[in-house]
Amino acid sequence: MTKHSRPRLVLADVDGTLVTNDKILTQEAMAAARELNEAGMELSITSGRPPRGMSMLIEPLCLTGAIAGFNGGVLVHPDLSVIERRTLDPGAAVEALRLILDKGLDAWLYTESSWLIRDPDAPHVARERRTVKFDPEVVARFSDAHLAQTVKIVGVSDDFARVAACETAAQEALDGKASATRSQAYYLDVTHPQANKGDVVETLAKLSRISPKDIATIGDGPNDVLMFRKSGFSIAMGNASNAVKSQADAVTDSNQSEGFAKAMRKYFLAA
Repeated sequence: MTKHSRPRLVLADVDGTLVTNDKILTQEAMAAARELNEAGMELSITSGRPPRGMSMLIEPLCLTGAIAGFNGGVLVHPDLSVIERRTLDPGAAVEALRLILDKGLDAWLYTESSWLIRDPDAPHVARERRTVKFDPEVVARFSDAHLAQTVKIVGVSDDFARVAACETAAQEALDGKASATRSQAYYLDVTHPQANKGDVVETLAKLSRISPKDIATIGDGPNDVLMFRKSGFSIAMGNASNAVKSQADAVTDSNQSEGFAKAMRKYFLAA
């Protein structure tokens, strides 16, 4: 697939890609999504968010296919009924949690339906609440029962170097047992080893009965590079780091300047 050919499916990241920094889905982004639909190209979304934290995007984006929450940990239909789920191995969850806390990060746990935290005043809790549009459950400790149902563990810190170092340590310690990638400079997401955006491309290809090379991807984060590598054409947002941009086939404008809509119209809708 080249930038002059149309994909069968476009897979888009959400935060930093489809929405602005204030989590606004713009009229231009919605219009571009409608234009894709009218041109016969399916739009799908993937994010570290839980599926219910993306529900407000389904109708405005005219989504009809699978939606990949938790970076592929839970795939759902537009009515939020589950297609498949991938929970962390409990042993890997315990190891990941211990490593995150030992490295000085705060930790959150997500099950399929709940967001568990220990401190409601911890960094980024308020931001996450505004993003996913539901409240966390505050617990004194993460129990074995919680860990047995965990879909995603998030390490959180405003010390970006600490988060990056924790990512490296987690990838080494959890190799083959879990996927550990930064979704933001301040978030480290730990999920099932097949719950990553590269595997999302392959899963969507199977569900749609197309080749992964018939899928185009667009994103801004380090964890989006995995889907860039598996897809037929990849686009990095202008707000992505240079390291992420270097892994993409093309670069568009930022999420603050309608980068998603501009990319769809330049590379696919004008074809």
